Amino acid sequence: MHIATKTLAAAALVGATMLSALSAFAQAKEQFFPLLVYRTGAYAPNGTPWANGKQDYIKMINARDGGINGVKITFEECETTYAATDKGVECYERLKGKGATLFDPQATGITFALTDRAAADKIPLITLGYGLAASQDGGVFKWNFPLMGSYWTAADILIQHIGKKEGGLDKLKGKKIAIVYHDSPFGREPMALLDERAKMHGFELVKIPVTPPGVEQKSAWLQVRQNRPDYVLLWGWGVMNSTALKEAQATGYPRDKMYGVWWAGAEPDVRDVGEGAKGYNALALNPSGTSPKVIQDILKYVHDKGQGTGPRDEVGSVLYTRGLIIQMMGVEAVRRAQERFGKGKVMTGDQVRWGLENLALDQKKIDALGFAGVMRPISTSCLDHMGSSWARIQTWDGSKWNILPEWYEADSQIIKPMAKAAADKYAADKKLTRRTPEDCQS
Repeated sequence: MHIATKTLAAAALVGATMLSALSAFAQAKEQFFPLLVYRTGAYAPNGTPWANGKQDYIKMINARDGGINGVKITFEECETTYAATDKGVECYERLKGKGATLFDPQATGITFALTDRAAADKIPLITLGYGLAASQDGGVFKWNFPLMGSYWTAADILIQHIGKKEGGLDKLKGKKIAIVYHDSPFGREPMALLDERAKMHGFELVKIPVTPPGVEQKSAWLQVRQNRPDYVLLWGWGVMNSTALKEAQATGYPRDKMYGVWWAGAEPDVRDVGEGAKGYNALALNPSGTSPKVIQDILKYVHDKGQGTGPRDEVGSVLYTRGLIIQMMGVEAVRRAQERFGKGKVMTGDQVRWGLENLALDQKKIDALGFAGVMRPISTSCLDHMGSSWARIQTWDGSKWNILPEWYEADSQIIKPMAKAAADKYAADKKLTRRTPEDCQS
């Protein structure tokens, strides 16, 4: 009896050990994606579709593909309200402890606050179309990825387009260009590039700050009226954008002389203004619409199953689609990392960083992912953490956005030296050394 009891106890112990190992294995087969969001506050109308797109893409990959080579994606949201940098840091600290290997901070201010922390924790930051412009230089910023563009590339393309409208960049001499900007790290980030372009082409740059969130802009538009600029750049986000367009209408400033950054070119920015915003232009990183295959797959595998994060009629909107692009980049970074470090395995932050640094999304791959017509090819490297700097111009016709066919590429001959100089200064201030060729291979 005593022997039988010992045998049973040993068997139970073995069984418990096996169950524990199986449980650990099951947990290990999940890639955790933290989702920093802002669904409340002044920026919610813009932040919500962005967040919904990101979450729906994860749900679609799990439902359609069974995850990333068999690794299921899990996620958890954390509310930052956008403007509260301390809340963004709190969310990061809480979610990184749950196995996070990649963050999209969804705010330039939060990106600034997390850049040093993420480097210390070896967790990459995707800041697609926002964040720290100098971080395109992967030789210094190993963990930051401003994929598809920065505020320097955005500003550069806008000046290129305005120059083209005037008949050449040389025709900008003597012109006056105002920038009405969100007085925050986001709004101040393009100034270095605009100052450089103003010096090159001889136009006067008038800087007009708006106190966030931007519901009060009377004094800003009084300055516009007094300065009578030839063009106005709108560097806004959230309620600031529609307020600016209403103030421009009230002031009598022609909307067809206004050009917004790509965060001032979505449906919430113009819908309530309607005809009053007719003629307004903005940069477009991506189009809107439901025709792309990725959108059709989202509808089929997520919304048709009653699993949609937000309303169905939001699917395919500008910021929703941008959320899809951002989440796709994260998923493909994990997939790329698995090609080197093991298919079907959960990737670490360092491995995902390698995947982000070795993205090679050519047209064939983009088409296969369902993003044909949504974006251009993108290819990153150890030293190039941006990978692409193309954008188009879109114009609001009173009821919808119409994208012009021409693509503009930011001028790397201007931006790369600026990025290197800023990165070198950052490295000197932080006592960092540039990455070695050996580190680039790791």
